[in-house]
Amino acid sequence: MARSEVGLRSERGPILLGAMTSTALIAIDSTILATAVPSVVKDLGGFSQFPWLFSIYLLAQAVLVPVYSKLADMVGRKPIMIFGILLFLVGSVLCGAAWNMTALIVFRAVQGLGAGAVQPMSMTIIGDIYTVEERARVQGYVASIWGMASVVGPALGGVFSQFLTWRWIFFVNVPVCILALVLIARGYHETVAHRRHRIDVPGAVLLTVGSSSVILGLLEGGEGWPWLSVPGVAVFVVGILALVGFVLVERRAAEPVLSLEVLSRRVVLTAALVAGAVGAATIGLSSYVPTYLQRTLGTSPIVSGLAVAALTLGWPIAAALAGRLYLRYGFRTTCLVGILVSTTGAITLAAVGMTPSLIAVMIACFVTGWGFGWCVSPALVAAQSSVMWNERGVVTGVQAFGRSIGSAVGAAVLGAVANAVIAISGRGSSDPHAVTVASTWVFVAVAVFVALTIATVLRMPRLPPPKRDPITGSIQTIEPAA
Repeated sequence: MARSEVGLRSERGPILLGAMTSTALIAIDSTILATAVPSVVKDLGGFSQFPWLFSIYLLAQAVLVPVYSKLADMVGRKPIMIFGILLFLVGSVLCGAAWNMTALIVFRAVQGLGAGAVQPMSMTIIGDIYTVEERARVQGYVASIWGMASVVGPALGGVFSQFLTWRWIFFVNVPVCILALVLIARGYHETVAHRRHRIDVPGAVLLTVGSSSVILGLLEGGEGWPWLSVPGVAVFVVGILALVGFVLVERRAAEPVLSLEVLSRRVVLTAALVAGAVGAATIGLSSYVPTYLQRTLGTSPIVSGLAVAALTLGWPIAAALAGRLYLRYGFRTTCLVGILVSTTGAITLAAVGMTPSLIAVMIACFVTGWGFGWCVSPALVAAQSSVMWNERGVVTGVQAFGRSIGSAVGAAVLGAVANAVIAISGRGSSDPHAVTVASTWVFVAVAVFVALTIATVLRMPRLPPPKRDPITGSIQTIEPAA
């Protein structure tokens, strides 16, 4: 069984910096393009196609996460991480050179495929080189990257498109990718005991086809095509059949790409469900709060963006402090405190929805994000701590994949709620009152998403179950502090 030992503690600084730099690339590219869309469309045309710039990136980023994670447990984290950064670099250069909207969409898919390797590898590497006691603080650093990206990304996109050219949105990734490559290549050393592996090609293909079809159906349903149209039904049928085939194949696979046994473990499954719920809630707030504030209060895009940024300001602070709580009281208690705080924030937002207030929205978003910080990182650390090195990549990938699925489900459900409310009102999406009512119901749905997670957290073990080293046979446990 493959096993890795990372180098000296003094090397962890450059490794962490490399992981954070790589994460920054992925986080900023998720938001930087939004403010540059008018410039892109003006230059390349294809207005009707531009939503695919976002959908294809999210889709490509999600579908290969389980495959990358399994390969990382076979051959090590470093080659997968370097491959992901290089692929993201190539995709960025191609995007910057795109000659029409179709080419840009294809090259965004290349970027997304690279991002799908980088994001889970960054979290897995941190799980490898830091102890349970240190991991929450370090995960807080990584979470802060996403908070900064929600502010920096749109601002950079606007600056580049207004004063230079939108192409620099992608070309600016080149030096950052090179820096991340140097830091990881020179600073991260792992020793992997290689053995012959049997690659689960059928399982990987079926999982990729199934998950991509389902996510595509969720992202485009009601937008790219009607839910009950031929394309809408077809993608779901293909996805479901492929996933059923995947389950059948995995039962017989010698080395399944995504072990059903791993998914059946309570700590892994509950952590993935938490990640999914947070993904759904986050996509809902980040998508609808800006429009809600701009249409109801007339706030500028910058101010409405800052309101959403409040969601991510408290998140890294809480994540950095969570370690003290879960080491003393356990993971379940820490996650429960966090999800109760988030539920309070989400309910508050829903309650003030019909009486728009910028301050109230910012406070509600901050409280919701503060609670997520107490919940998401401990859930991930709990799942990582329940396994040895040879399964940590897969377990981390399950969390990232769960969040991607949650985001897709959330986008579909919340979009359907908003569209239905506006249709019932008969006033159209340009009417402030219709937007107020629709946004309020979206916020209610977000609160339901978060509140339902309480039941999931209650099913989480207080501490991860003992884990057995596959080489030595020794059992490791985590005990709470006295």
